Formats: sequence, C-alpha cells, structure tokens
Amino acid sequence: MNDILRERLQRLIEALPDDKAYQVLDYLEFLQSKYATRPAGAPVFQKVAEALEDTMRAGRVPVAIISRAMNAVATAGTLLDRVATAGKAAIEEAGRKPDDVPPVEEPPPPG
Repeated sequence: MNDILRERLQRLIEALPDDKAYQVLDYLEFLQSKYATRPAGAPVFQKVAEALEDTMRAGRVPVAIISRAMNAVATAGTLLDRVATAGKAAIEEAGRKPDDVPPVEEPPPPG
C-alpha cells in the first residue's frame, strides 16, 4: 500500500466515531480473509490487545468502555516497549569488553 492511500484511509477512519470505526474494522477483516495475499503480522503484544478487544466486542461491551480499555492497554504497551529498550541497552552495556571501557587513570603516588 502506498503512503498516500495509507494516510487517506487513516484520516477518514479517524474522523469516524468508534462504533463506526469498528464496522470498518469488521469489513477490513472480512476483506483480508477473502483476498489477502500475505498475512498481516503484528507484534505479540498487539495480538494480545486485539484478542482482548475482540472478546470485549463479542461480549457486547459498550464502545466507550472498550475505547478506555484499549487506551489503557496502549499505555501499558508503550511502557513495556520502554522497559524492553532499557533492558536491551543494559545487556549491550554489560556485554561490552573491558577493552571498550576507557582506563581509569590512577593518581601518582604521594612523595
């Protein structure tokens, strides 16, 4: 999909109320199941969030509650991304060779 089409779709969807956006989502998932030439991959956390959202929708939970829950899940996802980034940086730092660390100069002996 080209960037102009992606941005146009995003702009149109963002203008819709949540209940209508869910109708668009249902239709897109239907089209994907019929015509997609490649699977739409998503990170694991995103898949979990989508499964939660689908479960809430199937249980006829009001759209306003689903929206608030998904905002909370998105915030949690952002936090997890930051923790993962910090963890990767710590592992990289711990994995550095002693040669990579600048030597500490010792003061000359008194005298």
